[in-house]
Amino acid sequence: THLIYGYAGINSQTLQMTSLNTERDIHRRHFTEVTNLKEKFPHIKFMLSLGGDKDIDLDLTNKYIELLEAGAETQKSFIESVLYLLRSYKFDGLDLAYQFPRNNYNGKGIIAAPWKSLKKLFIKKYNETEPTEEDHKKQFSTLVENLRKAFKPHDLMLSLTVLPNVNASLYFNATALINNLDFIHLQTFDFTTPEQSPSEATYTAPLYTVPVQGTRNFQHSVDYQVNYWISQRIAYNKINVGIAAYGRAWKMTSESKSDGYPKVLATNGPAPAGYITKIPGVLTWPEICPMLPNALNRNKSGPHAPLLNVLDPHKDFVTYAFRPADANGEFGMWVSYDDPRIVAQKAAYVRRRHLGGVALYDVSLDDFNGICNGDTF
Repeated sequence: THLIYGYAGINSQTLQMTSLNTERDIHRRHFTEVTNLKEKFPHIKFMLSLGGDKDIDLDLTNKYIELLEAGAETQKSFIESVLYLLRSYKFDGLDLAYQFPRNNYNGKGIIAAPWKSLKKLFIKKYNETEPTEEDHKKQFSTLVENLRKAFKPHDLMLSLTVLPNVNASLYFNATALINNLDFIHLQTFDFTTPEQSPSEATYTAPLYTVPVQGTRNFQHSVDYQVNYWISQRIAYNKINVGIAAYGRAWKMTSESKSDGYPKVLATNGPAPAGYITKIPGVLTWPEICPMLPNALNRNKSGPHAPLLNVLDPHKDFVTYAFRPADANGEFGMWVSYDDPRIVAQKAAYVRRRHLGGVALYDVSLDDFNGICNGDTF
């Protein structure tokens, strides 16, 4: 029903919305090519997403918070820049994948810590009051309200994407937001990654809370996140569950457990990059499925030896695959991923809970060439 193009970003100098890759989006006309698909698929809405995990700016690492604190005139200029991009390239609306500080694997904030320290020094010197998370919550609600008002004459849609490991209770006033949003996407994956937790591998996107060596992180599941937003009186049909088309992969070492059951300790950060993503620790489903046991890799060894896949050992709707390190401590790998069976179970959960739908992250990483089952699309 919707295709969301990501991502646009915020210019660190002007705090206006801008393309993150002008050559690709503007000069090579990717924006236009995407929205031209309306002619072939008139029933689909095409939206532009802001932020996500792509807008990384070392010049102003906390620019999304800066925009909230900047005041009415700066936010008005931001909204005008949003309208300009959406209307110029015929997008049907904006998705706010807004960058709030995230918790790390231990629950502590990991974004903009240097900025916070510097800001505290400045505030202390000039005897000012530091803005709190509650201030940012109110400021974000106001920004969303003003975006909705600006969008209404142009019949533009507005949605929110909640990024992984963002504490929703700190930054989102659901009651104030929901009447100004068409729907909410929950990125219910990447609860743990090799970057966040290089020495411990565990499930990245369980449907239900999973016991891991006698401990549980109750927030790290699809069900917990959905129930939180429902508890905030968000309409069920406005909640979309995010599903990743990729897995997260760790290097196993000779000290890692040979049975692969998580938590897997003594891992050594991200596994080598695959040929599609070219990103260490990230493997798409068409990169993972040929690594599972099959006739072609049955007798292979080293980096080409098959991964042993383990399906739902405790009926918590999870799966993982692993290959212990060899005698030299090489070629070990542990991967948390959603295979088609797990995806189907998550889709059934969405139907059973009468939620809005699922959001796939992202189409470019799916098996559109039919590598795994021969079906192309």
